[in-house]
Amino acid sequence: MREDPIEEARSRPLPSDAELKILRDLWLHGESSVREIHQRLAGEWTVGYTTILKLLQRMLDKGLVERREDDRAHRYRANVSERHTQRRLARELVEKAFGGSIGRLVQAALPAGRARAEELEEIRRTLRRMKE
Repeated sequence: MREDPIEEARSRPLPSDAELKILRDLWLHGESSVREIHQRLAGEWTVGYTTILKLLQRMLDKGLVERREDDRAHRYRANVSERHTQRRLARELVEKAFGGSIGRLVQAALPAGRARAEELEEIRRTLRRMKE
């Protein structure tokens, strides 16, 4: 019997910084070949094709991506959602760096003048929803 999909996603290891770059690319562009991912990331990240391939193989082992064969190329897609991954990373950051205090995280993340007006309004709406 298969494990509960939500529990299965929670038990997956968190992505490394390099794996997160690849996941962000897959979330934005959808299913892609190694070559496509490499070409898109080449402008911002000087990493070789074989490194991208190795990272994707490691991510496949971790359950972060799925792979299918298309002719001769393997195509990869994210196997974890962006929102879920962001929440897990945020929880880990709050625990590790701020001793579990969300308030301390917000104080550190919102120095005066850094947040755009739209971002501050979105934060206010979120806080109102949480309060209700």
